[in-house]
Amino acid sequence: MRGFEFLQNITVGQYLPTGSILHRLHPVSKLIILFLLITAAVICSSLTGLLLGLAAALAGLALARVPLRYAFKGLRPALPFLIFLALLQIVAIPGNDVGNVLGRWWIITITTKDFLAAAVTMIRFVALILLISLFTFTASTRELTHGTEYLFKPLQKIGFPAHEFALIITLAMRFIPLLALEAERIVRAQASRGADFGRGRMSLIRRVRRMMPVLIPFFLAALRRSETMVLAMEARCYTGGKDRTKLIQFKAHMSDPIAVAIVCILCAGILAAGRMGLDMRLWHLIGG
Repeated sequence: MRGFEFLQNITVGQYLPTGSILHRLHPVSKLIILFLLITAAVICSSLTGLLLGLAAALAGLALARVPLRYAFKGLRPALPFLIFLALLQIVAIPGNDVGNVLGRWWIITITTKDFLAAAVTMIRFVALILLISLFTFTASTRELTHGTEYLFKPLQKIGFPAHEFALIITLAMRFIPLLALEAERIVRAQASRGADFGRGRMSLIRRVRRMMPVLIPFFLAALRRSETMVLAMEARCYTGGKDRTKLIQFKAHMSDPIAVAIVCILCAGILAAGRMGLDMRLWHLIGG
């Protein structure tokens, strides 16, 4: 049942304690770095800028001592979606009718500019997935909770529930591997009872259709897990709020402002890459 191994392709939400320099950063610094890089990747529309952001994500994985092969496993579940977005960008998005014409079919004109736009879309999503995965690789559940609470603590003065919000974010991130494991268990159980989820060529549509009955037990299992977690928290007399104390206190070091400053410079370079004429040079290289 190798086709039903969902958990091995889920990297978002997994924590790898490699003890790297990125692991030793303050949780707030990690959140700020993640926010800056994601904002730069979303705003940037330059291919060279996004390539720079992708290179930054790969460099971060190297600094975190995370094997690239393991990190790229997280792209497998999103690969069909990325291919669909690329095809949509090529054949259905107007405004890209500039450049060398590669082919025409009915009202669709495919040019080199279309492929450039598709590359920008795919690289952006790949960079975002790798950046989010890198953050979860280097931030434990405790760090994610405390970092989010520290970051939103000033908003408590206007009644914002910083601790509860941090708890929701943490549970959402850490529940991803658990839900993948639950889906794998359900699919394996149905396959052992004779369910056919499609194999071989041209089986994607049939496999999607056969996955529909999995949704009901999947959601029931997720709700059951949520109820169990609520009961466990109530049994331990859990209470949130601004008066809650912390057993572990995180302290910032000199490496934290240095890392944030380096990322700020990097983000400025990503946003400025499209205005430096680098895209035009790349455009001429591909024959635009």
